[in-house]
Amino acid sequence: QVRLVESGGGLVQPGGSLRLSCAASGSFFAFPVMGWYRQAPGKQRDLVALITTGSSPNYADSVKGRFTISRDNAKNMVYLQMDGLKPDDTAVYYCYAEAQLLLQRSEFWGQGTQVTVSS
Repeated sequence: QVRLVESGGGLVQPGGSLRLSCAASGSFFAFPVMGWYRQAPGKQRDLVALITTGSSPNYADSVKGRFTISRDNAKNMVYLQMDGLKPDDTAVYYCYAEAQLLLQRSEFWGQGTQVTVSS
C-alpha cells in the first residue's frame, strides 16, 4: 500500500517562507508524478504544483515566481519551497502522488498540513 506523509506546515507572517516535505512509501511502486494541492476553508481543492520523475514542474499561476517544487527520486520525496507568502496562501496543503505498479496507475493523497499566513 502507498502512504504519503507531509511535514513542514505552520504559521508564518506575510512575506515569510516555509518548506513543505512529503515522503512517499510503498513497496515496488514508482511515483511518476508528485506534487501539492491546497484547500482553503469553503473552497475546492486546487493544484499548487506538480513535478514528474524527469523534474518537469507545473505551477498554478497564483504561485509562479514564489513557490518552487523539487523532488528526490532516490528517496521518493517531494518538496515545496514557499517564499513571499501571502494571506491568500492560507490553506491545508495536501501531498499528491501518482503511483504506478506494473501497468496500473492510482492516485494517493497525504493527510494534509496546515499553512497559515497572518500577521
